[in-house]
Amino acid sequence: MSPQRGSAATGRRLRWLIPVLLVLGWLVVAGSTGSFQAKLADVVTNDGKAYLPAKAEAVEADELQSRFTNSNTYPAVVVYERTSGITAEDRAAVTADAAAAAKLPHLTGAVSPVVPSADGKALQFTVPVENKTDWVHDNVEALRNQASGHPGLTAHVTGLAGLFADLGAAFTSLDVKLLLVTVGLVVLVLVLVYRSPLLPVLVLLAAVFAMGLAAAVVYFLAKGGHITLTGQSQGVLSVLVIGATTDYALLLVSRYQEELRTTENKYDAIARAWRAVLWPVLASGGTVILGTLCLMLSGLNSNRSMGPVAALGIVASLLAGLTFLPAVLALTGRGAFWPIRPKVGSAGKEHGIWGRVAGLVGRRHRTVLAASLLLLVVAAGFVGQFKSDGLALSKGFTKTTDAVAGQDVLGAHYVGGTGVPVTVIAKAETSDAVVAAVKGVPGLTAVNVRPPIDGLVSIGSVLTVTPDSPEGDRAVRDLRTAVHAVPGADAKVGGYTAVAVDTRDAGERDLKVIIPAVLGVILVILALLLRSLIAPLVLVASVVLSYAATMGVSALVFNHAFGFAGSEPWVPLLGFVFLVAFGVDYNIFLMHRVREEAAHSGTRAGTLAALRVTGGVITSAGVVLAATFAALSVVPMVSMAQQAFIVAFGVLLDTLLVRSLLVPALTLQLDRWMWWPSRLAFRPKADLRPVEDVREGSLVD
Repeated sequence: MSPQRGSAATGRRLRWLIPVLLVLGWLVVAGSTGSFQAKLADVVTNDGKAYLPAKAEAVEADELQSRFTNSNTYPAVVVYERTSGITAEDRAAVTADAAAAAKLPHLTGAVSPVVPSADGKALQFTVPVENKTDWVHDNVEALRNQASGHPGLTAHVTGLAGLFADLGAAFTSLDVKLLLVTVGLVVLVLVLVYRSPLLPVLVLLAAVFAMGLAAAVVYFLAKGGHITLTGQSQGVLSVLVIGATTDYALLLVSRYQEELRTTENKYDAIARAWRAVLWPVLASGGTVILGTLCLMLSGLNSNRSMGPVAALGIVASLLAGLTFLPAVLALTGRGAFWPIRPKVGSAGKEHGIWGRVAGLVGRRHRTVLAASLLLLVVAAGFVGQFKSDGLALSKGFTKTTDAVAGQDVLGAHYVGGTGVPVTVIAKAETSDAVVAAVKGVPGLTAVNVRPPIDGLVSIGSVLTVTPDSPEGDRAVRDLRTAVHAVPGADAKVGGYTAVAVDTRDAGERDLKVIIPAVLGVILVILALLLRSLIAPLVLVASVVLSYAATMGVSALVFNHAFGFAGSEPWVPLLGFVFLVAFGVDYNIFLMHRVREEAAHSGTRAGTLAALRVTGGVITSAGVVLAATFAALSVVPMVSMAQQAFIVAFGVLLDTLLVRSLLVPALTLQLDRWMWWPSRLAFRPKADLRPVEDVREGSLVD
């Protein structure tokens, strides 16, 4: 055999051997990592510290408070109500419940005496539970079971322990339910797009393999204490990996489908498809990775921990999308698209609806531009109605929980801050002056001073208003102003309400720090990819406008349709990170193709050709991503429902309006100056091919 024939034979063998080895390798990875999705629940942390600001006055105060009491305590307030009036039998039964509660494990102190309400219609006692997720949940469940056995006497377990037990229950066993809903939505979209029973299975295998790999890495990092995994991050990880993997898969599948119409050999087709999408996929994935890593600049533990978790998920998505999926597509060839197999010479979809859209933009680009901008600006005009100044934990559930019902009973019969005192730690020698300052603050009562320890004094007080209400926040801020003014006291205010205040302040600070960081990262990536300064600025401006419009619509929906009481500051922040990162993804998919076509045919012809070809895949990717994030709404938390709506609606708006109409129209308006200062902006028109010669089919290699 001649060396040439031997080399050709070796090449043919490698064409199928490499895909086989990649598929086998991923099967091994899947077999060893598949169980870690379920194991993530073992390393999830849903206690309060996982959501606190890293460094704040309240955190410092609570650490100092540990010298006086066990600050690692969540009070479980057991409250009983009989609207006709508490009876002697009720008092005896509740006293017995309190005695039984004192025997529960993992308590940090004594159970309080039973306290009757002033109106004689309620009784309550407090159980100090150690702040560990499992212990809080177990003790709260035990208290609820115990308190429910008194006919005619309504009982609830609330306080911090009850609220956080309900919060933890909202995420318990959520991974399976969320995964099933997400997968179901993705399958539905893929079947509608490709009308093939096999292709959705191949794409989902890539997503599931990526999920297993990401879960395994996150599990070991969380178990080793290197990162913190919250229930919120766990839920986002699932939808992010499935959505991103499917997005990257759609781009590859669409390109592969195009190549199969021009190339007989399936291995040549997948090789050309892989080379064509490699840089857009890497650039888009890198944008999301770097954008989510900007969350590590956050002052909140929950936001900061989500950064590496989300970034690891995208890395796994890239690996599966660029190795496993190309390998399995190479092996299945045209059979992956059965029963509608792409044949050489067959027409694609670029002459269908997206051909008509491109025709509209080409004929009336100024009208399209003006109408798109007007619609987005009008929607963005409502952004001022978005309420992100904090959400009371008792208002944070989409359904009424036992703890929320208990808070209502407490508010009706007792002083608002019962069970969650505000504490002030100060220098012992300034005790009298600090006490006087505390007593002078409206909204506080029942001042209690502990004996000095290590030169410090602990001064406790109770809010007369609801602790997690705007009035409670205002009282804590007034208290801080008063005690900070005491000379030499070095006073620090802590407690549940103070932590909530600092958490909201940290969230507002994050908006000012992380948003510019994300925009800076994205501008650099776009400038490097498109070799232009004007295009990145235009594209980022379009994404920011799309985000503002999304928040304006969200404000109307949340305030008037859903009736939410408000949102936490991190909700619009995470919405910005995900929407901008994925919005730039679609910018990259579109504009990378525009630039390649423009290099041959000019910006106008290149824009219209790119819109015809990429419109379908970008829209499909947007619908898939919107569907996966919409699955977060199964979590019975207001914040997660808000996140689901913001990202789902924002992605659809960005896909259907911004990427399909606004950006192409803007590109036509700016024409070759879109590429300034690259050579493409100054290329003579004589060097360009005639418009009618522009290829409408495939990405240029």
